[in-house]
Amino acid sequence: MNTFVIDNTLEGLLTAVFEAYARRIMPDALILRGLPLPLFCGEVLDVGTDEAKVRRVWQGLSRRLSPLARQGVARCWLAEEDDTPTVIFRFVCRVFDSNVRIETNQADPAVRAFTQMWKRVEHERERLLQFVRFQKAADGTYFAAIEPEKNALPLIVPHFRDRFADQRWLIWDVGRAYGFYYNGLEVSRVTIQNADSLPHLVSGRLDESLMDKDELFFQSLWKTYFHAICIRQRLNPRKQRQDMPVRYWKYLTEKQ
Repeated sequence: MNTFVIDNTLEGLLTAVFEAYARRIMPDALILRGLPLPLFCGEVLDVGTDEAKVRRVWQGLSRRLSPLARQGVARCWLAEEDDTPTVIFRFVCRVFDSNVRIETNQADPAVRAFTQMWKRVEHERERLLQFVRFQKAADGTYFAAIEPEKNALPLIVPHFRDRFADQRWLIWDVGRAYGFYYNGLEVSRVTIQNADSLPHLVSGRLDESLMDKDELFFQSLWKTYFHAICIRQRLNPRKQRQDMPVRYWKYLTEKQ
């Protein structure tokens, strides 16, 4: 059983694709560095990320995939599911092994698995665009917390950069302990040491001492509006949970 060990990056995975073809060895398993190896494994190859090899693989994909499908390869990596490396690896290999473009061939198991995973990431992105709720801090910065299943935060940053171009904001991924901050001019990725010691980065809720003086008032207005538009005779909790999954409620002002 051949095993490739890669770092936890898309570049590391693409390097593994290059090594597989260069060595004429297709791995039976892809393991992220630091995770335990399979109980019964034969040859183990520790693949170090090589930018030159990554470029060659990406150039090959550029000739065989549409721009949208190449974007899908990058976005699929954000799924962070147990089999994400394997699904992308098999799809990329099928692309290189085929004499025709196969990205739309849903009869192919590798293509179908890749497409379905990509759709799950896109679905998470769409949900986040709907359910991000900002709170205004005393210094004028708008703060929002999220906790998505997929690592979809980078995919929503362009929307908020354009939508709130004249405001400073921070969107924080609680589970992954990183965020993106916009200072009014540019967006930067941020991490904070000892983030666990800052209550609002754990709970996703600003303490009243950190809030703008009018924030509680506007939150109250939003909750009042939310209740006012509700037609109690037509309440359908099952439909509500379908359209607004419970896992997002924790950070929704109207559900507090």
